[in-house]
Amino acid sequence: MCLAVPARIESLEAGEQAVIDVGGIRKRVSVALVEGVAPGDWVIVHVGYALARLDPEAAAETLAAMAAAGLEPGTLA
Repeated sequence: MCLAVPARIESLEAGEQAVIDVGGIRKRVSVALVEGVAPGDWVIVHVGYALARLDPEAAAETLAAMAAAGLEPGTLA
């Protein structure tokens, strides 16, 4: 079973890298698999890779469901 976590892109860096925020934790991930991302965009992240762009409403719903289940996204990134 795999778990991908919604994260907001904080900044873009060289080499198709970005700094993301996951539940208050900042982390560097690859954005090579997602075209045209920009700071402020929401993406789904799994094992250090942004896999797809996510609309803000879907991100909020997913984070709320994770919180209801007792999961803290920052500990899963």
